[in-house]
Amino acid sequence: MTGTSFEIVGAHETDCGKAAVKKKWWQGKPLLSMIVLLVIFSGCICAEIVMTKDPVYMDLLNYNKAPGREFLFGTDTMGRDIFSMIWYGGRISLLIGILSTVISVFIAVVIGSFSGISPQWLDNLIMRFTEIFLSIPSLLLVVLLQAILGKANILSLSVVIGLTSWTSIAKVIRTEVRQIKSSEYVLASRCMGGGFFHILWRHLAPNFVSSIMFMVVMNVRSAIISESTLSFMGIGLPVEVISWGSMLSLSEKALMTNSWWIIVIPGAFLIVTLLCLTEIGNYMRKNVNRKESNL
Repeated sequence: MTGTSFEIVGAHETDCGKAAVKKKWWQGKPLLSMIVLLVIFSGCICAEIVMTKDPVYMDLLNYNKAPGREFLFGTDTMGRDIFSMIWYGGRISLLIGILSTVISVFIAVVIGSFSGISPQWLDNLIMRFTEIFLSIPSLLLVVLLQAILGKANILSLSVVIGLTSWTSIAKVIRTEVRQIKSSEYVLASRCMGGGFFHILWRHLAPNFVSSIMFMVVMNVRSAIISESTLSFMGIGLPVEVISWGSMLSLSEKALMTNSWWIIVIPGAFLIVTLLCLTEIGNYMRKNVNRKESNL
């Protein structure tokens, strides 16, 4: 019996199986949505290169022109080139979406983290206020705040949308902070005199940032929807400020003149952008859930 070697049956097969199951880096990723979104973002950022005409110039001799060789996407009721307006206005819509998301995420991080490390009574008080704020329809709050601020512009819309879209992210951050606030490195930092923002930046944020990234992407999407809805209702950006929402606000005139391209083309760009953001956000959410289930 000496010198007899034993071999684990199926070891090689298991290794081969693992190699066969191993996925390529692109499998499972929303590559199409990423590529389409990158093209739209690039076109909006480099609008001056993409545009064929001045987007604000009103060519009254060519109003309501159908898509053709000179006007690729046609013209609106004021004679403006829709192809150029798409890229120029998309920059405004995306700017509002990103700026309002930065504002809402900052508020959510501060309130959620402060609530998470606070005593129980103060944490309950902040969460009750957050839940009351969350129960009010966000669109109603946006309309109310915008009415208080007066005539809408890019900055006021971004601030108003940011002030009304932080609650969901704050609740997630609060839950994450409650789980890690008793960690040794957090306690050590507090004992050494570390302030709230020091602990937040150095110790808390790195632990919850991955959990809220998909919500950040969804916030950009929601902000673009809010801007478009307000402009469509006539209480958002004025018509002279070009955005996808203000372009859709011309829908009534477009329907009266049977100019379908004035509604369909900006609406298609808006919907495609929102769908791409939604798919990317869902992919990030599934990744977070998968990582949590593996812990």
